Parts: sequence; C-alpha cells; structure tokens
Amino acid sequence: MKAADVHRIAVIGAGLMGHGIALEFAIAGYDVRLCDQNEELLGSARDRIAASWALLESHGLVKQETGQEAISHIGLDADLQATAEGADVVIEAVTEDLEIKLDIFRELDRICPPHTIIASNSSSFMPSKVAAATNRADRVLVAHYFNPPYLIPLVELVRSAATSDETVEVMRDLLIGIGKRPTVVQRELPGFIGNRLQAALYREALALVEAGVASAADVDAVIKNGFGRRLAVAGEFEIFDIAGLDTVLNAFIEIMPDLYSRPEPPQILRDTVGRGDLGAKSGRGFYEWTPESVNQARTRIGDRLIEMARWD
Repeated sequence: MKAADVHRIAVIGAGLMGHGIALEFAIAGYDVRLCDQNEELLGSARDRIAASWALLESHGLVKQETGQEAISHIGLDADLQATAEGADVVIEAVTEDLEIKLDIFRELDRICPPHTIIASNSSSFMPSKVAAATNRADRVLVAHYFNPPYLIPLVELVRSAATSDETVEVMRDLLIGIGKRPTVVQRELPGFIGNRLQAALYREALALVEAGVASAADVDAVIKNGFGRRLAVAGEFEIFDIAGLDTVLNAFIEIMPDLYSRPEPPQILRDTVGRGDLGAKSGRGFYEWTPESVNQARTRIGDRLIEMARWD
C-alpha cells in the first residue's frame, strides 16, 4: 500500500487529541470517521471541531468557504465496528490506559481489513505493547501527536522491531501530505524523543527550584526569554554546532557532573503532588491558578503557536 491508496481514516477517541486529529485529515479532504463510546464526548465533538476550525479560520490559516465542507467529511459514531470497517488507517487516541488500548486494538484487528494500518497516539506506551493484541504487528506503530494537534506540526512515528518499512513509509508520506512534520523513531523506548527531552529539562528545572537556586517563575523566565526563543527556530544540534563543539565540550565538562541525575523524580514534585497541588486543575501547582488565569495562559500559548504556524 502507498499513501495514495489511503482514502478513509478512522479516529478512535473524540477527546482533546482525537477531534483535532480528525479535523486535520478532514481539512485535507479525507473521509474521516470519529468514534467514542462516551456519549458526552461524542455529543460535543461536533461543537469542538467547529470551534477549532473557527480558531484557524479567524487567523487566516484555513479558508472560510471550505469550512462546512471539511467538517462534513467527519462522521461521528459510537460503534467501533461501524467506524473502523473499511478504514485504511486507524488512529487510536483514547485515554492512557494500557488495558483499554489493548481491548481496542484487539477489536480493531478483528474488524479492519488486512491492509489497514493501526496507529496509537500514546505518549508513553511502546508500539510493541499494543501490537501484541493484534495479528498484524507489521502494521502497528505509534503516531504521537502533540497538543493541540492542529497547531503543532510534529508527529513522532515510533516503530517496533516488527513494524514494516512499508507501514512507516505510508504513515510518513500520509502525514507530510496533510502538512505535518513527522519524525521516525527507529527504536522504541519509553518517552520516545519529545517526552524524554521534556522530562530531562523539567527534572533539572525542578532540582534547581528544590535547591533554592531560583523560583519556578525565574526558571521559566530563563527558558522563555533566553534559549527557548532559539529552540523555536533551531534544534540543539544546530545551535551547538554553530556555537562550536569544542566550546560546548569544555562547558559540559564543568556543568554535567553537577546536573541532577538520580533516577527518581526530585522530591519537590512528589511533595507538591502529595499536597494535592496538581497545577491548573486544582488551582495551585508551582503557580496560583484561577479559571481566568488558566484561560489567559492557554490563549497566550495558542496565539503564539498560531503566529508560528504562519511561518510555514
């Protein structure tokens, strides 16, 4: 199978990620089926899809006249079999619960035609784990999107040892064709690439706050107003190549022995969670949050992501 042979896409899970994934494929003209057994999520999916479309339209990222047509390409159904049968590619985007995912993959393997590629949007489970529930491990992989999927172009394609080259090529070409920027993770490992890099940075940030070096707000300020600006336009290897690797090596000889390197998360994170301070969802984390400040932060982040999307 080639990417050109893909005509119908099924997305399983109509929540935060699923509705955005479905919208992107619909914008590209694909016949999309979106499934969720949660009636409340499914019932509100059309409104959330329309709201996401309206956001893109208001910033000139999509054309107004194509909106209704694109949304009409998305069919909603609570029945997994009706959604997945006949699909060329299925993307699972349900909650991060392995047992739930295994049940879904088991059913998808039974329902879908032999040629169907089944991808998981998991941010943590390796593809071999979900592939074990199927008889088509060669056609199973992870397609890890970042939130919000219609504004973040990256998708990490993570293959297991059994995933075929053809499967990776079809998914990669399919995603490039709808404007995504896929990367291929050639060997599965926890956290893939993106979450491993984020975890490494957050671990050191937590350790700095725990040691009293700086406040959480000052650490964030260093990232936002310093090297974080470069990271929007150049990667670590580019940046350090330009700086000169001999200079980098000398700096790292001094810095690296002092970095937090213990395998467990810094205690400050355990203590904060233990107090019930879970961040925006509880009103307090390392910052104080109100519904208004949460909305302001999300709007600010979304506006900046939209500005970056125009760069493409």
